[in-house]
Amino acid sequence: MSVTFDSTLDGIDWAQAKADLAADDFDNGRTADALRLSFEQSQHVAFARDGDRVVGMARMLSDGVCNAYVVDVWTHSAYRRQGIAATLMRMLADAVPGQHIGLQTDDAQALYRSLGYREQPEFWSLVVGRWLDNEANR
Repeated sequence: MSVTFDSTLDGIDWAQAKADLAADDFDNGRTADALRLSFEQSQHVAFARDGDRVVGMARMLSDGVCNAYVVDVWTHSAYRRQGIAATLMRMLADAVPGQHIGLQTDDAQALYRSLGYREQPEFWSLVVGRWLDNEANR
């Protein structure tokens, strides 16, 4: 395994990426096109690749001033525990000096704690209408 890292969307097979996410039980229901659009419309993206195949990804939304939010951090199950997610997170953090970075996780608390993130007391959310019922997913 020879993993490389970059911040370009060039050459990504989004159908394969979606299939890999689904196989890893990390699929949130977006279509392959909606997954691509999510990354295209993010301010910062980071990818880990083994040859032509994406084996890790993460993206960040940012106002460019003081606040950023990390989403869709994933490493292919066969590549975990090798520092890939940590590298992706550092790539994103390096893109937003001076900004507060937030994220939400169900099961990777130890990873984010090891990178210096601290638990916040509350996070509130609302889905407008029905989850993923929008033009991007049609």
